[in-house]
Amino acid sequence: MEKKIAEIGEFGLIDRLRRLLDLEGCQPPGLSLGIGDDAALLQAQPGCQWAVTCDVLAEGRHYLSEYLTAFQLGKRAMAVNLSDIAAMGGQPRYALVALGLRGSTLVGDVENWYRGFAAALNPWDAAIVGGNMTQVDGSQFISITLMGEVPAGQALRRSGASPGQAILVTGYPGQAAAGLRLLQERGQDGGLEDHPLVQAYTSPMPRVGEGRAMAGDRVVSAAIDTSDGFLGDLGNLCAASGVGARLWAAQLPLSPALRAATAKWGEDPVRWFLGPSDDYELIVTCAPEQVEAAKRRIAGVNQAPVHQVGVITPERDCLEIEGESGLSRLLRARGWDHFTSRDKEI
Repeated sequence: MEKKIAEIGEFGLIDRLRRLLDLEGCQPPGLSLGIGDDAALLQAQPGCQWAVTCDVLAEGRHYLSEYLTAFQLGKRAMAVNLSDIAAMGGQPRYALVALGLRGSTLVGDVENWYRGFAAALNPWDAAIVGGNMTQVDGSQFISITLMGEVPAGQALRRSGASPGQAILVTGYPGQAAAGLRLLQERGQDGGLEDHPLVQAYTSPMPRVGEGRAMAGDRVVSAAIDTSDGFLGDLGNLCAASGVGARLWAAQLPLSPALRAATAKWGEDPVRWFLGPSDDYELIVTCAPEQVEAAKRRIAGVNQAPVHQVGVITPERDCLEIEGESGLSRLLRARGWDHFTSRDKEI
């Protein structure tokens, strides 16, 4: 019978996780001392700056455990942080993991979280170097701090977009939200594990390689990831840059799977593309004459789809979308917000 955390205790669990990471993790350069002491000892590579991010995933708020395996949850939790480092053009290096756990949680589930963490980190020669855990009576949580390296002065930022520049996006935003809806309609046992929308939700692929390829090349002027939804994060980029944006409805990359699902629901796929959906794609801006160069740079990493979807405008915080008829309408978007309504506002 599988043991619960309460049966082996905090230090028994830490010991098992340390041995698991010794077997399944990696040893990044610059790690002098990892798990097992009061703090890790790290060394940045010469000529680099640290890019540091932190995200918390709370059970019932950020994830529904009935729709994710323990391995998928671990991999997805780390992908959230990897996407932030990707948006800065960074190389992931070190992760700290803090957990809030019920004593009744199965040890094997936590071990599979860590297998998911390692699977997300290993392709980038990054590793878990420490963390903390505490007991909770209610909802569990996963809090991850991830450190990445960026060549000094070459980090991508939100604040570099200028009027007249092109807006590009990787992949097909909106798919993860649609995948979650499919799971909620049919459940995890509904034979959906290979559906492309469900895979977009359960197994996101943060664009780390693409971000690293763009850092420092002076082709891309600004970047942000779409963790809060395409329109919400485009709004964040525009606010940081003091500009607005005009989107072209006919140019939005709507995947065949999203079109098929929304047709069945009788809904507009554009609303799903624009609305809250944690797809972990990248929005980038560049000069019009650099569009093809930016596309080649991004697609050259993993053949990622990349499309121009609009243009930056001078009207600060003014977001609009131009329909196929040529008429435009204003958009309002908050994306995902932890302290207001979850409903999209478009």
